[in-house]
Amino acid sequence: MADEPTLGEVVRRLDDVRQDLKEDIHGVVSLLGGKVDAEIVRLGQDAQDERHTALSGRVAKLEEKDQQKDTQRQNDRRLIFFSLVVPVLLLAVQLYTASRGA
Repeated sequence: MADEPTLGEVVRRLDDVRQDLKEDIHGVVSLLGGKVDAEIVRLGQDAQDERHTALSGRVAKLEEKDQQKDTQRQNDRRLIFFSLVVPVLLLAVQLYTASRGA
């Protein structure tokens, strides 16, 4: 019977085992909490990347529309020049030549 532990020693050993299990469980919970947080961060980053891609597409479309408007303005200016200024110049040249007697 000398090799068998006393009741008090058994209780102390059980308390030590319980404390070790408690620490292990806290460690597992903190690891799981870290994994969940990392997953949430990854999902947030993915959502932010999608928003960035969508906004980049919208900006590209707006820039393309702006470029088309600039091209249209240049074409309109050219049209105005050739439809208004050139006929007036031709009329002036004809009047000049008519007045010179040619």
